[in-house]
Amino acid sequence: MQEIYQPAEDSYLMSYYLEKVLSILTRKNPNLKFLEIGVGSGIQLETASKAGIRKENILGIDINHKSVEHCINLGFKCIQSDLFNKIPKQTFDIIVFNPPYLPRDKKEPKSSRTATTGGKRGNEVTKEFLKQAKNYLEKDGGIFLITSSLAEKIDFESLGYKSKKIAEKKLFFESLSLWELKE
Repeated sequence: MQEIYQPAEDSYLMSYYLEKVLSILTRKNPNLKFLEIGVGSGIQLETASKAGIRKENILGIDINHKSVEHCINLGFKCIQSDLFNKIPKQTFDIIVFNPPYLPRDKKEPKSSRTATTGGKRGNEVTKEFLKQAKNYLEKDGGIFLITSSLAEKIDFESLGYKSKKIAEKKLFFESLSLWELKE
């Protein structure tokens, strides 16, 4: 049975920088629309709300029904979906995703793979997300995304995005990067 993904180094890295960026953006546009794919525990939804985004403008998505129920109980609008499959056609100013980014490890229990494994090379889920995200991103909107040095590197430009690394956290076994992407 799937458990709710609990915040770890990647979640805290994203939350720390998101709060700063979103606080500035909400002063410019108090009606920002925010989407998180893969809500897990809801840490980024709470960060968005704390930074000034109105709860009615926040939507969370997760493949795990336990995460969806948990975030609904926190007061957020959430939908169970695999990436964008069940999202009503609309656009968002900010889309965030802390994807499963580890390469497949046959020793890992199947119960945790959905939250951690991004495919054979670790980047397949992220690439699919990026292909679909364009259809849901406002013209001047941005995507915030975590990647790991353990996954095969993604060429953001070949997928139609301008990228800027805004933070990096080195751990003893990997390096996590937080990216801001724009079309």
